[in-house]
Order: sequence, then C-alpha cells, then structure tokens
Amino acid sequence: MSLPYPKYGLKSLYLFPYHQTREDYERATGSVCPPFDSARAPKNWLDPSAAKSTKRNVAYQFALVTADNGTAIPGPDGKPQLDVLVLKKEEAATVNIPPNATNVPGADVPEVPCPLRPLEPDEELAFGFGGVVEVRNKRLYAEATETGDFTAADRQCLFAIAAKVGVTI
Repeated sequence: MSLPYPKYGLKSLYLFPYHQTREDYERATGSVCPPFDSARAPKNWLDPSAAKSTKRNVAYQFALVTADNGTAIPGPDGKPQLDVLVLKKEEAATVNIPPNATNVPGADVPEVPCPLRPLEPDEELAFGFGGVVEVRNKRLYAEATETGDFTAADRQCLFAIAAKVGVTI
C-alpha cells in the first residue's frame, strides 16, 4: 500500500527488515550476527523462509538493478529499473553485514539489493537529489510540485510554527 506522502525512501518497499549494522541485526533478531565473509558481497537483509525452499535458488520478482559500483541503472524511460533477483537459497537465508570498521576487505563492494514489494498503481520510482532512488506517489507528488513541494497543509503548519517561535513571515 502506498504511503500518504509525495515521496519516500526505497526502504519503504523492502520485503524484509534491513539491518544497518551488526548490532541492529542482533537487537532485532536476538541472535548473534554471522561472521562477515569478505568473499561475498555485503547483505543487510535475510529471507527467513529461503532456507526451507526445496529449490537451490530463490527468485524475487522485484529488485533494483544496479551497476558494478552500486548505483541504480536507469531504464529506457529514465527511471530506476527493476528486475528479477536470483540467489542461492543459502545466500538468501543469511545476512553478511560487515563490522563497523573502516578498510574491511570485501566491505567496499556494492551490497546485494533487498527485494521489493510490487509498486502500487499510484507509485513510481524516480531519481531524487544526488541520484538517490525514491518512490513517488504520483498524485500527491504532482499536487506538491504544483505548489513548490509544499501543500496547503504544509504551509499552514509552517505558519503555526513560525507564530509559536515568534518569527514574522
């Protein structure tokens, strides 16, 4: 279900929890984070049902297509593109989170993208500021950009804040 915002982060589409650090993983799961394997790409999510699969590989219908440097690749329409992600079931079922240290061998390669839920009819992917991939609610984004990214409700809130702190507009 699309969020009631003009735009939001790609993480809102993730099918699985994303663990920023090894500590985040341990707090969220109550399990010790597996050791980082520098021979594999970093991976900050896991599919708990993948290990139970009767097949060798697990396919996810939607994942962001990225270049070798980890940046999203635009499709023919200029928007970030999605494609199928296929992983060995053992890979899909575990995380590979690097330690919080600099210069860790293997941590400097792009991570395995997290599978995404399908886009809703009123959602689209777009490149935001700095090339960051964002999700746009087409209707709300169009309404917001007509007024310079602020809706009437946003302006009303800003005026109320300004009055509260004694700023004259």
